[in-house]
Amino acid sequence: MPPELLLIVLFGVSYGALFHLYCGRKLRQLLAFLLASIVGFAFGQLIGELAGLAVFTMGRLHPVEGSLGSGIFLFIARWLKL
Repeated sequence: MPPELLLIVLFGVSYGALFHLYCGRKLRQLLAFLLASIVGFAFGQLIGELAGLAVFTMGRLHPVEGSLGSGIFLFIARWLKL
């Protein structure tokens, strides 16, 4: 497993769990938030990679862009009441 993929999952799970701790109520929401966060972080990572952005990188990982993507996807999941 590439290190970037492992870090994407770890960051995504962390953000999803913290978001659920802040505004979640049910186990179903935890699963939805975890999935949304991981997909959002991967999407942000992809955008950072394709756009060539280098705000702050850890190897090939773009944590700033990934965090923004994760946050956007989490708020969309909350707005859709998943």
